[in-house]
Amino acid sequence: MIRSFSVSLLSVALLAACSPAASNVASAPLPQEQTFIGSVSAADPRAEEAGMKMLRAGGSATDAAIAVMLALTVVEPQSSGIGGGGFYVRGTADGAVKTIDGRETAPDGAVPEWFLDESGELLDYSQSVLSGLSIGVPGNVALAAKAHAEHGRLPWAQLFEPAIRLTRDGFEMNVRLHESLKTRSERAGHSDFGKALYFGESGEPLPVGTLIVNPALAETFEQIATQGPDAFYQGAFAELLASHVAAATPRKGAMTASDLDGYVAKQREAVCGMYRAYRVCGMGPPSSGGVAVQQILGQLERFDLNALGLENPATWHLFLESQRIAYADRELYLADSDFIDVPVKGLIDPAYLARRSALIDPASRIADPQPGTPEGARTALADGNEAPESGTTHFSVVGQDGTMISYTSTIEGAFGSGLMFGGFHLNNELTDFSRSPEIDGIPVANRVEGGKRPRSSMAPTMVWDPQGRPFMVVGAAGGPTIPVQTARSIIGAIDFGLSAEQALGMPFLMAFGDRVLIEEGTWLEEQAEEFKALGHEQLIIRAAPVKAGALLRHEAGWESARDPRLEGKLGYLP
Repeated sequence: MIRSFSVSLLSVALLAACSPAASNVASAPLPQEQTFIGSVSAADPRAEEAGMKMLRAGGSATDAAIAVMLALTVVEPQSSGIGGGGFYVRGTADGAVKTIDGRETAPDGAVPEWFLDESGELLDYSQSVLSGLSIGVPGNVALAAKAHAEHGRLPWAQLFEPAIRLTRDGFEMNVRLHESLKTRSERAGHSDFGKALYFGESGEPLPVGTLIVNPALAETFEQIATQGPDAFYQGAFAELLASHVAAATPRKGAMTASDLDGYVAKQREAVCGMYRAYRVCGMGPPSSGGVAVQQILGQLERFDLNALGLENPATWHLFLESQRIAYADRELYLADSDFIDVPVKGLIDPAYLARRSALIDPASRIADPQPGTPEGARTALADGNEAPESGTTHFSVVGQDGTMISYTSTIEGAFGSGLMFGGFHLNNELTDFSRSPEIDGIPVANRVEGGKRPRSSMAPTMVWDPQGRPFMVVGAAGGPTIPVQTARSIIGAIDFGLSAEQALGMPFLMAFGDRVLIEEGTWLEEQAEEFKALGHEQLIIRAAPVKAGALLRHEAGWESARDPRLEGKLGYLP
């Protein structure tokens, strides 16, 4: 293994004097009409630089977003990549919105009993994950190809150049990847390739600062770059990939080359609504995130959060209650709309949200929030038993013309299924399906079915200001916390006038059933007794499992920020 400390952190432009307080974050500080070529926010500065290279070369926001996704496959392998899928939301300066669903699909041979053994009992969760049972047909390459065909300016192959350079020349392992290797070694080292790539002879992760070279991934990238997306979904590569997954799948119905050849990245209808005269748009099913964000915000519309105050427990009590109501609907109604009739319009209808908001008592906690009955809800199927998601990343791009791209990419858990092929990690997205096909004899909306896409929490989102101008691009990683992080960031920017970095850095809290997670070491923790007095008695005080990113427009230009909790984890020296 090559070891080197020669690569330095990529330089990031700093925004000075952003309103309401100065913030040390990446941006283009000069007036847009003079020098602005675009802005990128991603969880790793090397991926940000890949996107900026495309913008400097005259590429579109879509070109930049694709280059970021490819670079993250290399430098953030625990979170996303071409072995997984994603959701892409594109909004123009005049307000037009388009979304592309690149979510993974179950193989055609999959059945609702996919995660049950021969006696009908649930398989052990780790047995399900660390096998072909968890691997869906990857969608990111198809998503990128569809987006590029419609909105790209640069040649397809040029988008791969930064990622290929990172794989050929190597990239230095940062603190964050090293920590992921330590805490998820059973997945990262599940394959012989992963062991050789990331671990030393002792079985411990290679040290921070190690230069990681991955020629197998470079070869995969070069093949797709020169031959197009068909090189991934057809021919020898697809046949070998499907065979690799099938060999690790302990039941009939495993992935085939036909599953790969038949994969389609689909255009979906955006989910849009208004919040305090700002227009907010996101992703529709199979994502639950777009609906959940709209519901959380819509249910809070009647409350003057700014007057209550940023550090007032009453403000965040309202936020918790809105979460709980929204998630009650999410569990029952949201799934792949190609298979389930999802009442999206009814769920985000202002009149429905007003009725749901009326359930919120500013003085006390709702004992047991139940799903509502939105217009169009013809069939209420059962709530399932999905595992929490975790291996995800979000990135945002604004182009010179004001076009916004909000793209969330995932392989589900850290290092996905643990299986690797062609130098990249294969997802474990099928564990986002309900593991049980029915509950008390009632079919589960999010059960496994052949060709179906599992429900997701991902919530790539964008916002226009009251004058109709592009205002914010935001999204997050962190499984079920994603809609909450996204809504919280929007509230921070709109209700409290925070900078992007300040909004992302606000203390985190979220309701998980009857329990409430409060981020330790924050002013929210100091107010624990006030939350208990409002009825939130089961408090969990711990670090927040969150990772958000955003672009936010100020008078000086676009501010680019990543979650400040990543501070200190993106460098290469311990």
